[in-house]
Amino acid sequence: MEKKSKEEQKVRTMLLRRGAVLLLFLGVLGFAVTVCLSTDKTAERKALYHYETRRDLSVYFGNADIVIEDIRAALRRRQERIVISYSSHSDNMKDLGIIADELFEYALSETAEPDEGDYMRYQIGGYDLDYSYEEADGEYSYRLVLTPDYYSSQEEEQKVNEAVKEIIESFGFDSQTGDYEKIKAVFDWVCKNVRYDSVKSRLGSSHYKSSAYGALFYKNAVCQGYSVLMYRLLRECGINCRIVTGIAEREGESELHAWNIAELDGRYYNIDASWCSQLETEDYFLKSDEDMEGHTKDEKFLAEEFCGDFQMSKVSYN
Repeated sequence: MEKKSKEEQKVRTMLLRRGAVLLLFLGVLGFAVTVCLSTDKTAERKALYHYETRRDLSVYFGNADIVIEDIRAALRRRQERIVISYSSHSDNMKDLGIIADELFEYALSETAEPDEGDYMRYQIGGYDLDYSYEEADGEYSYRLVLTPDYYSSQEEEQKVNEAVKEIIESFGFDSQTGDYEKIKAVFDWVCKNVRYDSVKSRLGSSHYKSSAYGALFYKNAVCQGYSVLMYRLLRECGINCRIVTGIAEREGESELHAWNIAELDGRYYNIDASWCSQLETEDYFLKSDEDMEGHTKDEKFLAEEFCGDFQMSKVSYN
């Protein structure tokens, strides 16, 4: 069970920090997205997830799907600052935070790429939002600056990419390898090679213990680091999976916790590699919700929409 400091009592997913500060000088920014407003023109590129245009705000983006795609690409590159520039005929100040939150959230939606979706979501500790604007003759020119809090750098992620490739090659999978064998190989490797970080000062940065980089190169992780590495390896092997969060209870103590669900034969099963690693057991491998003792999912993972997309098996895998 994790013994977290007061600052770490939350599994860090999206702790969004908005700074309502007028910037007079933005400095050198590395990425800009030019936004088109109030247009019905169809985006030239097909987005994986469509952003439903908000008409209840003072501004809406006719090409939001393209903007989201560009933000996602910047996050993959671990871009230090992401700039969204646009013009409007009205004052949008009261809606800027809402717009930025929604675009950022959609950028973290699940895609077909192993290094996107939950992999990015649980390796970013939120973002700071600043903005500036100029007004002339009733025309407002806005610049939103998003500064993500990454758990790993671009260079570290490149090392992760190389390590993941080597690990998967070591499994020796071929065209005859089934999904169970793939899931079991990933699970066994993670449990064998990653230690649970019961001494929180062991890693150089508190972020590392929650990242795939920390799990691979420090060989230490907390539940979030285990889950992120499991997600990345399973996705690279072609296994559909997600990271879920909730409350874990053991020996009279309860903590915020993260683990995985993975698809096998058309149904999803729970896998808690961090508990299995600590306890040297497989009691939390490919389990139904009912058999996942001590685990209670957050409400969003029990909601009808999520359960419809990721249907859990009613019985544990035999």
